[in-house]
Amino acid sequence: MGDTMSTETRPGDERFFLRAGPFGLAHLAEISGSDVRPAVEGQDDGTLFRGVAPLHVAGPEDVSFLDNRRYLPLLENTKAGAVILAPAFADKLPPQTAGLVCKTPYLAWARIAASFHPAPSSSGVRHPSAYVSEKADIGENVEIGPFAVIEEGAKIGSGTLIGAHAMIGRSVEVGERCRIGSHVSLTHARVGHRVTLYPGARIGQDGFGFAVGPEGFETVPQLGLVVIGDDVEIGANSTIDRGSMRDTVIGAGTRIDNLVQIGHNARLGRCCIVVSQAGISGSTELGDFVTIAAQAGLIGHIKIGDKARVGAQCGVMSDVDAGADVIGSPAMPFREFFRNVATLRKLSKKSTD
Repeated sequence: MGDTMSTETRPGDERFFLRAGPFGLAHLAEISGSDVRPAVEGQDDGTLFRGVAPLHVAGPEDVSFLDNRRYLPLLENTKAGAVILAPAFADKLPPQTAGLVCKTPYLAWARIAASFHPAPSSSGVRHPSAYVSEKADIGENVEIGPFAVIEEGAKIGSGTLIGAHAMIGRSVEVGERCRIGSHVSLTHARVGHRVTLYPGARIGQDGFGFAVGPEGFETVPQLGLVVIGDDVEIGANSTIDRGSMRDTVIGAGTRIDNLVQIGHNARLGRCCIVVSQAGISGSTELGDFVTIAAQAGLIGHIKIGDKARVGAQCGVMSDVDAGADVIGSPAMPFREFFRNVATLRKLSKKSTD
């Protein structure tokens, strides 16, 4: 065990990850939108690559990646058969290494790595311990794991994978080729195609709504749904409350990290990013391509404009204009925040002199 723990694990360990390939250089260039650097001695069109690896451990059958100037010494000494990199670094390639040159190396890396290690797909097998209502509508080739529960009226699209102990509530709709992780609970929801819910996500539970009566708090019925667009990913142990009167909406292509809370009636636009431990209060609206960094908190009933960026640990208490960058608590423009920090440092230094 000691030796195992002390050695660096190569990416794509076959005990944990699916493996595809091998692939030729021309195929990798095509799927990644890259240009191949002129032919490398000893390589030809028949050269095959079998996986991906970091620059310092890659071998002649591996594809590696460079997107940061600080790692140029590793590039110059790499033994990788091919490296994905920007045009500015192409002249630093060792003579035995081919270049997959493109303007977006990280995107090319994502596509090539996904080709060698595709995401798990449905086996179509239903575990005997799973409970599936006779009144559920289950599409073709749906995998249902041990002790999963699918209730009456639920509709599951073809090719979807449902993990162990997941619970799909009454009348929930799940699209095609979705991945529902273990211990996910999904109620009062309509889910699009190719959506991934990572383990422990909680979707569609009651929103935080109550009225104050003479004897204390009285719960307000939460009568909306959660509507999730196509190609959304929702991280482990994140929670999305259903709406109170209107639906909570997560726009197509949005990425939500682990441990995120989204309150009732919130509406997120297309391709938003919400990072771990952020909280979005009820009835807040995000435009398209908004970024909410880690531990940011947004109060309810505000609007965040398209392509705005909210910094880490930011406290947002009012609307944010489209394209704005804000940080601090209360939130303010980046430049104003750092001017304030610099002023406070000067005042603090004067007071101690």
